[in-house]
Amino acid sequence: MDLWETPIGLNHCAIECGTDRQQSGTDSQPDQTDLTYQTDKEDGMADTSAQLTRDAGTVLQMGFPGTTAPTWVLNALAAGELGGVVLFRRNLETPEQTAALCAQLHEANPDVLIAIDEEGGDVTRLEIGKGSSYPGNLALGRVDDVALTEAVGRSIGRDLASLGINFNYGPCVDVNANPDNPVIGVRAFGSESELVARHSAAYVRGLQSQGVIGCAKHFPGHGDTAGDSHLGLPTIDYDEATELLHLAPFRSAIEAGVRSIMTAHILVPRRDPVMPATMSREILSGLLRTELGYQGLIVTDGIDMGAISARYGVAEGTVQAIVAGCDALDWGGSECDEENYLYLRNALVWAVREGRLAAERLAEAADRCRAAARWSAQARTAAAGSPVDRSVGLEAARRALTVRGELKPLAGIPHLVEFDAVSSIAVDTATRWGMAEQLGRLLPGTTVSRVSAPTSHVETVGLMVMPVVDQDAVLDLSAELTAAVGRPLVLAVRDLSLNPWMRRAVDAVRAERPDAIVVEFGLPYGDTADLLTYGASQVSGTAAAEYLTGRLPISHESKVSL
Repeated sequence: MDLWETPIGLNHCAIECGTDRQQSGTDSQPDQTDLTYQTDKEDGMADTSAQLTRDAGTVLQMGFPGTTAPTWVLNALAAGELGGVVLFRRNLETPEQTAALCAQLHEANPDVLIAIDEEGGDVTRLEIGKGSSYPGNLALGRVDDVALTEAVGRSIGRDLASLGINFNYGPCVDVNANPDNPVIGVRAFGSESELVARHSAAYVRGLQSQGVIGCAKHFPGHGDTAGDSHLGLPTIDYDEATELLHLAPFRSAIEAGVRSIMTAHILVPRRDPVMPATMSREILSGLLRTELGYQGLIVTDGIDMGAISARYGVAEGTVQAIVAGCDALDWGGSECDEENYLYLRNALVWAVREGRLAAERLAEAADRCRAAARWSAQARTAAAGSPVDRSVGLEAARRALTVRGELKPLAGIPHLVEFDAVSSIAVDTATRWGMAEQLGRLLPGTTVSRVSAPTSHVETVGLMVMPVVDQDAVLDLSAELTAAVGRPLVLAVRDLSLNPWMRRAVDAVRAERPDAIVVEFGLPYGDTADLLTYGASQVSGTAAAEYLTGRLPISHESKVSL
């Protein structure tokens, strides 16, 4: 995600993570050198040091630039000193290139974990250029057909497995209880605990049937926050009964055999008033391991996210996450190179030497990473050739489509205005959304204009960089109104309920053109939209265009008010 691929070298880390080092004095500072003792007099000591270095590297899942693996990545994998990588847009061009990259990584180390954020819907890495071939979780929850959700998970799993990707950071199993949540939203199956729980299990079953590691996120639940952990540390403070509702989807995913769970960078005072969940022994070793009985892989959310990098530093965050019970560290989308890798690896080694991290805890974490990779290899071989319905994404998008009132097909060639919101950092800003291409294909001559979100400045939090929207802005839309004179007018919006600037603009257009049709590609809250897609995937745009051109009838049962 280029939006937040900001450079960070070792010197930057040294400044931001200075508190990590001050505790131990200058002699114990991690550096860039190979930490295997070169002067050990006993082979046993050398073997122990080498194994410690391997374990420290194995728990890391790092990013890298480019569409082929850098030499340092291949060397670290071959030496058993790097456990995994995370792929982003910067690494992906075509399916053929992606498959070749993954083959290169597997050749270096068959136990490599190759991870990606491929939730479907708004969050895709493989299909950024055209939008996802699958609707997101909210659309699946709207349909509420667990067999359909399982089929979507299965098809996504086949897509990943066919490329050599064995670890998917999905599904999102958060209960989106707060309608103002800026980071979960359409990524959740819904706001009802039981619905989210049954679809979480279905998605996990489908995805893992193809040998791809599923990842239930974000534990213990990010759905009731009003803040974004990419940019700060949200706090969730609720009672036991409410906690149980947010834990239910994780219980369901565990029962379905989910192979990994991702932590949330949130503060839960009821469980731990000091440490965020990612760094909390009470939440990970206590709640997740002991109370819920989960024994699979625990992976952090991006350790470079603002909630960790701005408050604790990536090195201290890495060490404390492993101490608390995490098994793998995910480096998110900020720029990453060999210096960053060595910095985190060596921070773990020094934490063991200083007695802040038990070598046995680190070894346990590394063994879980290796075991996950071996499970995936065996399961992908077993799943090869099994039947998968690759058209299920469009079917799901069509079934999720919801009409308010009596919306008739367009009576002419329209002008389409797409209002582009600033998305959460979890959504790559380059991801195509809307229905311009689809509507133009079905109604040649369709004209399109796009209105960008008005921004006031750029905010930097830790390693995260994000434009800030001017929600008080009043836009001049006279050009858009002029382009639509004598023609149908369609307004495509995204999360209207979260963007006052957009609501103000849509209201102004409708004051001039009451007949304008509003299509909501985000959250379904409010009563402005005429047509709801429950997400901004490519197939959601196709379904909306089909309906507006009279090619997709909507059953009476789908015409509901929300």
